[in-house]
Amino acid sequence: MAVAVNVFTQRSPLWVFELYIVVSLLTFILYAVDKSAARNGRWRISEKTLHLSALAGGWPGAIFAQQRLRHKSKKRSFRIVFWITAILNGGALIWLHSPDGLAALRLLPI
Repeated sequence: MAVAVNVFTQRSPLWVFELYIVVSLLTFILYAVDKSAARNGRWRISEKTLHLSALAGGWPGAIFAQQRLRHKSKKRSFRIVFWITAILNGGALIWLHSPDGLAALRLLPI
């Protein structure tokens, strides 16, 4: 939500919002595939991959998947690491709105 507000108020470029949407959707799909694999005894997606996708901006999709699919929502050690990744991502987003972060964003060729 904060990302959308920042794009609307022109504090962030549109691609930041688009990135969160795409990575969240991909993260949700990763959770869904892993949940299906768990049910059917197939190869699973590593927790490291799920955490990296959350860290990359997919944590909103991960939260939705945890609630909607009831997957990875009870394992305490997973949830602790998950919330650390979400906080780190939020910290990076806050930094992007600092003078140094905004200068770095402007250097990107996007």
